[in-house]
Amino acid sequence: MEVNRTHNRALHFVATHPARFALQVVKAFRKNQGLLLAGAIAYYALLSIVPLLILVAIAFSHFVGEKLLLDTLARLLEWLVPGQSRAIVRELANFLAHRTVIGWFLVVTMIFFSSLAFTVLENALSIIFVHRVAIRRRHFLLSAILPYLFSLSLGIGVLLVTLVSSSLQAVASDSIVLFGHAISLTGATRIVLYLFGLAGEIFVLTAIYLVIPAGRTTLWHALFGAVAAAVLWEVTRRVLVWYFATLSQVSVVYGSLTTAIIVLFSLEALATLMLFGAQLIAEYERLNAGPVEPAAQPLVTG
Repeated sequence: MEVNRTHNRALHFVATHPARFALQVVKAFRKNQGLLLAGAIAYYALLSIVPLLILVAIAFSHFVGEKLLLDTLARLLEWLVPGQSRAIVRELANFLAHRTVIGWFLVVTMIFFSSLAFTVLENALSIIFVHRVAIRRRHFLLSAILPYLFSLSLGIGVLLVTLVSSSLQAVASDSIVLFGHAISLTGATRIVLYLFGLAGEIFVLTAIYLVIPAGRTTLWHALFGAVAAAVLWEVTRRVLVWYFATLSQVSVVYGSLTTAIIVLFSLEALATLMLFGAQLIAEYERLNAGPVEPAAQPLVTG
């Protein structure tokens, strides 16, 4: 009964004072050095993304066609690094063309680097959810294994997305006859693909909030943070595409490093919103804990 009462109080506070709650989240995010944490995640994600994609492509090219797999990865990367997916996939295709030179030592090295981003993400989330870590700390063996399990899960997710995309593209080539008129399904399929991608985006973020942080996150809280982060990212990535296509002079400044800089900037924006979604969950949990719960403590550096 007491748990339901505190939950209702927190929900009532958010519903009646959304601006105050948002300001509280922003203040806690700044105290926890959220932008600094996002920069660290983006840097290690840049180190992890290519090895992870190479491992996925090598493993699953035996089950699906290489062209279909690369096209699917290009669409997924367009969500992750808007405007730069083709450049990354082009390098990935060149690597696959010379896959015979890959040895076991290189495979082990790529497995290690592909998990670094998740290790740093776990450490960053432990700062966001510091009130949980003070109560219950995760066993170090589980923390060591978890990034590899999550990398494997993402690889399987890529395979499923590839198979579903293949089926939807096959449907898109057909048409239906309605009242004597042939209606192409291409437009409808494009909408379905977008909604499928958005649902997958929310699912991945929900899984991250459920699994990566120490302690227990309820499904409702994880979904709440995931939807908020996904909506913000959908807006942000469209702004990024428009900015880099029309206003940005980054290629003039950075030259051959342009792709790496844009990818790093996009990853930092995504990491910032992901941590902001986690901060939403953390602040909502503090509201559930009651007014006596202490505010988020700042991360002291130096």
